Amino acid sequence: MELGIYTFADLTPDAATGKTISAYQRIRDLMEEIELAEQVGLDVFAIGEHHRPDFIASAPAVILGAAAEKTKKIKLSSAVTVLSSDDPVRVFQAFATVDLLSGGRAEIMAGRGSFIESFPLFGYDLDDYDELFSEKLELLIQLNEKEKIIWRGKHRSSINNQGVYPRPFQKKLPVWIAVGGTPESVVRAGKLGLPMALAIIGGEPAPFVPMVQLFRETAKNAGHDISTLGMGINSHTYIADTSQQAADEFYPSYAEAMTRIGRERGWQGMNRKQYEIMRSAQGSLLVGSPQQVIDKILYEYDLFRHNRFLAQMSVGTMPHAKLMRSIELFGTRVAPVIRNETQQGNPVS
Repeated sequence: MELGIYTFADLTPDAATGKTISAYQRIRDLMEEIELAEQVGLDVFAIGEHHRPDFIASAPAVILGAAAEKTKKIKLSSAVTVLSSDDPVRVFQAFATVDLLSGGRAEIMAGRGSFIESFPLFGYDLDDYDELFSEKLELLIQLNEKEKIIWRGKHRSSINNQGVYPRPFQKKLPVWIAVGGTPESVVRAGKLGLPMALAIIGGEPAPFVPMVQLFRETAKNAGHDISTLGMGINSHTYIADTSQQAADEFYPSYAEAMTRIGRERGWQGMNRKQYEIMRSAQGSLLVGSPQQVIDKILYEYDLFRHNRFLAQMSVGTMPHAKLMRSIELFGTRVAPVIRNETQQGNPVS
């Protein structure tokens, strides 16, 4: 199993001190996080795209380009690229450039986005939410397949046998589809035979099993080889030396972030009782000691037989030193066990 980290590069007041670091310092810290992830042997580092004051990463490809020069092995991905409100040509060019800088380590994780700020910002109508994504994904796939294309759509000007450059270092850029549990998105990924990243950030993982089954059944019926098709789980994760330490350190920033975002969406605020339920053996939060996180990932593996797991460790603003320790424990204590155990697992059929 591939193991890695994804982040939205939160830029909010520290829940304990009330202080906010500068955007410059957050970027510097992020570079250190990516370097450490590689040093401890993790496989992937992914950066999300948001256009809000509480996140610093509105241009993931720029950050990944900088990371390409500081690393040698780790894969560099978006998490996600909000394709609906972007131009697929520019997305392809940006990530092809990251791929060249990194010697073939760039990936695109495309999604419709969990926030809507980018739509009015770039002049798109939310009524076209799904249609925009479908059309632009089709164009991105064609750009990835060949140098010159002929393409016509509704929401972008036509391309008449023009080349798009640069071409990536790899033959093709890996393109993942990120979903949050919407069946239509799952079916789309399966039909196209694209790897799927499923975000499980609330409730329990078990109810998502039908979604993964739907993905694989759809892909198989479309003629794709599901034994080699990527399937990833993305979850909120934090690791400390002991269970209680992890719970106490992660709760303030997590509760603040989930309450703030929940307020925007009409959810109830996060409290400690809910948090502890989500930390339980079958809950969605992977927050605890290295052994607890190992057990949780292996529990999810028994459910999904996935071949990638990405941990979102900064939900709200975590102190940099504590986040670095969590990354270290993930790479040195958790990852070796997970790789050993999942190598013995039964293949998907």
